[in-house]
Order: sequence, then structure tokens, then C-alpha cells
Amino acid sequence: MKASPSDQRSILDIARFDQQTNSLRHKAANLPEIAELASITVKSNNARDLRIAAETELNDVKRELLRAEGDVEQIVSRINRDEARLNGGSATPKELEQLQHEVGTLGARRAELEEVELEIMMRVDAINERISTLKAEEAEHAAVIADLEIRKENALTILHNDLDAVAKDRAETVNGVAKELFDLYEKIRETTGGAGAAALSAGSCTGCNLSVNAVELKRISELAEDEVVRCEECRCILVRGV
Repeated sequence: MKASPSDQRSILDIARFDQQTNSLRHKAANLPEIAELASITVKSNNARDLRIAAETELNDVKRELLRAEGDVEQIVSRINRDEARLNGGSATPKELEQLQHEVGTLGARRAELEEVELEIMMRVDAINERISTLKAEEAEHAAVIADLEIRKENALTILHNDLDAVAKDRAETVNGVAKELFDLYEKIRETTGGAGAAALSAGSCTGCNLSVNAVELKRISELAEDEVVRCEECRCILVRGV
């Protein structure tokens, strides 16, 4: 294939634009803010899950506390009833003895139940404290996430503007290149997944960074300027005189 030296240099410019595009896209996909967001989001979700679990536990313990409070109230009610009979003066000596014994037994039982109630209340306080700590963690994570999102969007805006500028320069350059040469360039890029064009510099292909052997270099030097040369190693268009 033949193509003017200017078209070949333009193809090399297009290759540079494509390299810039790939680099900018790589930066956009690998912004440090993205990795930080992923990490902090995991921490935030963990804090949220722990808080939800703690709130579920709190509801269970509160129900347990209500039952304990009910048990204490029942004992207190029975003690008050027995004490009222003791103070009423209508009971027989035997009944008084039985009532006094029952009041003593109920008093001991009340102490046990109140101790259980106190233990449950302490558990409620501990869970509430844990929930408060987790909510504070969630709020802290949310603030960090919001800041990272802003930083990410600002960085992406800059990169997308750069991508738009490169795409515009590329399109303008493509319009000035012979279609046959550009089609070859695109086919090479699609087939090899590498550079479609590279410069021949100091006896090496800048696409694969491999030296061109002396025999091939001599052959290339004898070709006309408009002859399109290909690298034997990476098969990209090898642009001379750059």
C-alpha cells in the first residue's frame, strides 16, 4: 500500500491520540477515589448491618425487660395484699404466721427478680451505647463517602473533558487521512489489540520496542517515501522520518 508521508505522520498522530484516550480511560477507571469509596462503603455497610442487628437485639431485650417488670409487679402486688391483711387485724394467729412467712418469701423472690430486672436494664444501656457508637460511625462514613463522591466526580469531569478534546483532535485528523490507510490502521488495532501505528526510531519500532534487523532496515531504507511499511514483530504501520 502507498500513502503520502504526511498521511503516514497523521496516522502516527492518530495512534498517539488513541494512546492518550486509553491512558485517560485507564485513569478514569482506576481513580484512587474509586478504591477508597469501595473500601469505605464496605465499612459503612458493616456498621449499618451491626446497627440493625443491635436494634433487633435491643427490641428482644426490651421485651425481656417488660416481662421482668411484669414479674416484679406481680410480686409487689401480692406483697401489698398480704401486708394489707397483716395490718387489717382480722386474720387469725395462724393466718398471721402464714402471711408473715409468705411476705418474707415474696420479699426474697422480689429481690431476685429486681436483680434480674437490673441486669436486663444494664444490657439495654449497653446495647443503646453500642447503637449510638455505630450510628456515629455510619455518619462519619457517610461524610467521607460524600466527600469522595465529589472528588471522584470532579476528577471524572476533568478526564472526560480531556477525552472530548482528544476525540475532537482525532476526528479532525482522521478527516484529513486517506480512508484506505485509516482503515488499515483500525484493522491492525482491532486484530492485534495493540498499537496500529508506531514510529521507526533509532532502528527500533516504538510500538513493540523491538529492534528491526539490519536486513529489514536496509530494505526499508530503499523503499519509496510513500510506501507503507509494517513492523515484522507487532505488524503495526511503521512510520519513517519522524
